[in-house]
Amino acid sequence: MQGMTAHYLSHDACPLKKGETALVHAAAGGVGLLRVQMAHNLGARVMGTVSAEQKAQLAREAGADELILYTQEDFEAETKRLTEGQGVDVVYDSVGKTTFEKGLNVLRPRRCMVLYGASSGAVPPFDPIVLTQKGSLFLTRPSLGAYISTADELQQRASAVFRMIAGGQLKLRIEHTYPLKDAAQAHRDLEARKTTGKLLLVN
Repeated sequence: MQGMTAHYLSHDACPLKKGETALVHAAAGGVGLLRVQMAHNLGARVMGTVSAEQKAQLAREAGADELILYTQEDFEAETKRLTEGQGVDVVYDSVGKTTFEKGLNVLRPRRCMVLYGASSGAVPPFDPIVLTQKGSLFLTRPSLGAYISTADELQQRASAVFRMIAGGQLKLRIEHTYPLKDAAQAHRDLEARKTTGKLLLVN
């Protein structure tokens, strides 16, 4: 599911092209690490935000070119610095409320914000004229369901992800394996944001 999410974001919701620059929020998260790899494989410059140096290292290993520790730096100011004031072509935002406005501020004119999550809360209602004022920006709020709406599309997208895995272009990170009896602990670790990869429950 996360692989297909990363795939539709980079290949369809706002297709990323070679030579473009993408900002990936939560770059060391489950979807984030896959998003970074796919963007890197497409030939894009990948910038990511993470909360700690340990997570920054994971994102670097996945192919991120620059990492911003948002707990220590203002990601808007740092993104503008790293792009010499030009901004990025795409922002992939799974965070929502706390990153949305600044994310719009780092986009180049006529470029795209892909808001696909809300881990910090929902984005408050806003006037679409803001998109005009900030450079005729594009905003999409997609869902995976809309991008696997037919059996054929589901098959094609899943097959594309599995081909990437089989070919070594996409590496999966298994963070920890728990016995099924410890499912509650797995949930606690996930909620406490102690994890950076997939958690498996084994019966």
